[in-house]
Amino acid sequence: MKKIEVIDTLKEMPDEFSADELIERILLLQKIDAGLNQVQMGKIYSEEEAEKKLEKWLK
Repeated sequence: MKKIEVIDTLKEMPDEFSADELIERILLLQKIDAGLNQVQMGKIYSEEEAEKKLEKWLK
């Protein structure tokens, strides 16, 4: 995560917000960033592979 992303997030927030709201937004950005990194590294599942994994987990 880059500092500029946090600054941009702060600019998008309303004038008044709770610390929890800011933390939730930063955690969301972090998760999105991690997901994008996984895609770049090729650590993804096809739809078919994902369905097979879900079948195993939901049984």
